[in-house]
Amino acid sequence: MTTTRDRGPEAGEPSGAGPVAAGTARPAVADSSTAGPLTAEAGPVTEREARQVAEAARESEWGKPSFGKELFLGRFRLDLIDPWPAEASTRSAAAEQFFTKLDAYLRSEVDGAQIERDARIPDEVFRGLARLGAFGMKIDERYGGLGLSNLDYCRALMLVGSVSPAISALLSAHQSIGVPQPLKVFGTDEQKQRYLPRLAAGEVSAFLLTEPDVGSDPARLATVAEPTEDGTGYRLNGVKLWATNGTVATLLVVMARVPAGEGRRGGITAFVVEGDSPGITVERRNAFLGLRGLENSLTRFHDVIVPRENVIGGEGKGLKIALTTLNTGRLSLPAMCVGASKWSLNVAREWAAERVQWGRAVGQHEAVATKLAFMAGTTYGMETMLQLCCLLADDDRNDIRIEAALVKLYASEMAWKIVDELIQIRGGRGYETAESLAARGERPVEVEQILRDLRINRIFEGSTEIMHLLIAREAVDAHLSVAGDIIDPEADLRRKAKAGARAGAFYARWLPTLALGRGQSPSAYAEFGPLAAHLRYVERSSRKLARSTFYAMSRWQGKMERKQAFLGRIVDIGAELFAVSAVCVRAHAERDTRPEGLELADLFARQARLRADALFTALWDNTDPVDNTAAKRLMAGRYAFLEEGVLTPAADQPWVAGWQPGPSTVEDVRRRIT
Repeated sequence: MTTTRDRGPEAGEPSGAGPVAAGTARPAVADSSTAGPLTAEAGPVTEREARQVAEAARESEWGKPSFGKELFLGRFRLDLIDPWPAEASTRSAAAEQFFTKLDAYLRSEVDGAQIERDARIPDEVFRGLARLGAFGMKIDERYGGLGLSNLDYCRALMLVGSVSPAISALLSAHQSIGVPQPLKVFGTDEQKQRYLPRLAAGEVSAFLLTEPDVGSDPARLATVAEPTEDGTGYRLNGVKLWATNGTVATLLVVMARVPAGEGRRGGITAFVVEGDSPGITVERRNAFLGLRGLENSLTRFHDVIVPRENVIGGEGKGLKIALTTLNTGRLSLPAMCVGASKWSLNVAREWAAERVQWGRAVGQHEAVATKLAFMAGTTYGMETMLQLCCLLADDDRNDIRIEAALVKLYASEMAWKIVDELIQIRGGRGYETAESLAARGERPVEVEQILRDLRINRIFEGSTEIMHLLIAREAVDAHLSVAGDIIDPEADLRRKAKAGARAGAFYARWLPTLALGRGQSPSAYAEFGPLAAHLRYVERSSRKLARSTFYAMSRWQGKMERKQAFLGRIVDIGAELFAVSAVCVRAHAERDTRPEGLELADLFARQARLRADALFTALWDNTDPVDNTAAKRLMAGRYAFLEEGVLTPAADQPWVAGWQPGPSTVEDVRRRIT
């Protein structure tokens, strides 16, 4: 459950325990207070304990409609997204004034190349963005912010990211998961009055969850918040890793474990912490492959006193707050992916039209033309998914936890492929730095930089592997709710009998709906004209997806949680179906004002259907069993001979650095913006 841009890149960490678990519909532990270590030296957490913590953190109720949830159940609820949701005109009018000023400022005052060279966003850029109100885009106007909609906020991030992805990451981490968003949803009036005006005015916030040895598995959280003897606050001790904005932030959201006690729930808890509090040391600024201007820290807390009134939402609510915040907070990351794809498409289009090889522009050669078509169709698809999710979030009558997770997963994967294709189209110039190109008198296009900057998005805010498991857990929630106890090895006969009765009633109603549907009628969705066939495909495929999921659960039962490759394909099919649905509805809604959108929607849908069909085939025709066997043999050293003949990295340092509680022994390297 890597949830944050405190940025725990734990892409390889999903173990057998995952969000899709046999007994997770009715966890034995009601909260996270009973699982995991309280100090850095504590013992390991069991697989079941880790699973219980992840389960307790998720939202268990579905009080609002969800297109994504219904899609995975074989119910194609097109009425939930058609007609295309309307944008609030009053908000957009105010936003346009901000965009005009922001655009002018970025063009005249921000030098993205300098930020890349210096690996530093200048102080004057912080001040300039603050004057524009960019640090308060998502903060309500009554607290000094701009109160932008989710859609306008994402548009702003795309615009900023086209000049400097590092600045876009700064603003996103500050507002989407930093102090503003958790306080907006869970904060008290007093907390909002105290902190939000400061943040809207330009102070920077950061979110701290990940630790040196804790990323996707928060049950092992070692940072502790011990209640003080007088009961007025907490004493915070621990070390946090990969905190975006951590070196410049003056306000922090810190996740720490409060020990359970008499009359005290305890558990993982969210705190607002003043960045200058005694006992906080920023021990280093981390450096990365891309986003060189990112201010990302390793931060130590030693006996940091946090007042009781700084708890957000109550003890034991920390992980639930993180996940709920990300229901909309995740949208900032695909916004940056869409922006990068738009930028890449522009470069590819102009280059492919001008560069001549063998007597023709390279874009006229089919080998390149197919790449251009993929880039154009996919950019349209990603942008449409993002716009739809933002509009649904702004409406506030929808549960978008699945949709937001799908667009994060889909956009981060597809944007990476788009930029990779751009490198290929540009050839050697794609691999060359902008500075080197300029030195030779050519247009300094930062293609290699955008490749480096974009790669982290497949890891930020939940790696692709973790996102697959998170979405799969939500996709099978209806099944676990009615039949989870049947396949739970720890459920007694009474629980299994009750679950059997519930399951019988549910499946007697549900399974017959998967046999026939509107998508089998040649005239269905005729109002969508040339796109009707794609919607019929989605309807049929949604039912096929639900049947496949049910069959897999019947076949593997409690072992389903370990079929992560299968679950990943289920989720990827759902993402393609969601994307096709979105582009068809959008293009149909815009057919009079933007008729070319119908062409792009058809192009994207044709490409997406081929990908979905291949994934359907791979559900049952794959090498997963032999791959698992080979991986076990590989890790056991059976194939070590393959590594002979090269000099491998020295083994004199641990893979994961340990830490000891206590005061810092290094210099504080925090940066103070002046």
